[in-house]
Amino acid sequence: MKEKLSFLDNGVAQIAFVVKDLDKTVKNYYKHFGIGPWHFYTYGKPLVKRMTINGKPSEYRMRVALSYFGPMRIELIEQIEGDTVYKEFIKKHGYGIQHLGVLVDDMEEAIEKADRAGFKMIMDGAGFGPDDDGHYAYLDTENDLGTTIELIQRPKRRNPPEKVYPPEESSKIKE
Repeated sequence: MKEKLSFLDNGVAQIAFVVKDLDKTVKNYYKHFGIGPWHFYTYGKPLVKRMTINGKPSEYRMRVALSYFGPMRIELIEQIEGDTVYKEFIKKHGYGIQHLGVLVDDMEEAIEKADRAGFKMIMDGAGFGPDDDGHYAYLDTENDLGTTIELIQRPKRRNPPEKVYPPEESSKIKE
């Protein structure tokens, strides 16, 4: 029997959707459900300092908006450029729920456990916190689990968002 992975023991911390138009989708979530504020970031260099695809250094960019459904973080992702798990997902499935994110305390240990269990890391990015911390890693779990699992080691602090929607909600920031 393979090693049991404990990634889901604490539940899912994030649900992520790949969307065609980030700004329009954010406005719809706010208009129809009151979900916000949304914090926008462009993930890619220079914000994300180290990126790989299938274990090789890579450069890619995506725009993301982050908010919460109650206690669960929601991430909306718009593919901008480069080869990414999002581009592959759009080609294979169209737009929709692309991954579930789980929090880990030690990324290196989590990646090693996943590898021993037969789940390869297919894309990652690190160093997006202002203290050069923060790391995300996508595992090749879609065929086995029906979706991709993202391991997330959040940075201790976040860089200020590029923008907040709606603008008047920027005083209600919740990390």
